Amino acid sequence: MTPDDPKVPPRRRLADARPRIRIVFGEGLRLGPGKIELLEAIDKTGSISAAGRSLGMSYRRAWLLVDAMNTMFASPVTTAAAGGAQGGGAHITDFGRRLILAYRSVERKTGELVQQELADLDGDMGPAP
Repeated sequence: MTPDDPKVPPRRRLADARPRIRIVFGEGLRLGPGKIELLEAIDKTGSISAAGRSLGMSYRRAWLLVDAMNTMFASPVTTAAAGGAQGGGAHITDFGRRLILAYRSVERKTGELVQQELADLDGDMGPAP
């Protein structure tokens, strides 16, 4: 049997491996991919509610995550305007944008390091599901 043989299941590839980063700032203070994705969705939609919906979460869950991030740091990550006839909305602050960029940079650099450190294991990856 050869790797091109249809009877041989495809193998996982190391190139598909990527770390999921969760940064722990202290007791109960965590920043991970879900919160960053929520901030990016708020930036795209201009709304906590719409951002939550786009990620499959309730408004309450989205609001609690935003509130946790706004109190986690000295500067808020979002600003919000109350609803009404003009509608409300939420916006990412300059600090929030810097936080997203910093997190994505850490994620990218960590991914590169994972690829470098595990490169010699690529041939030992198991079959793909």
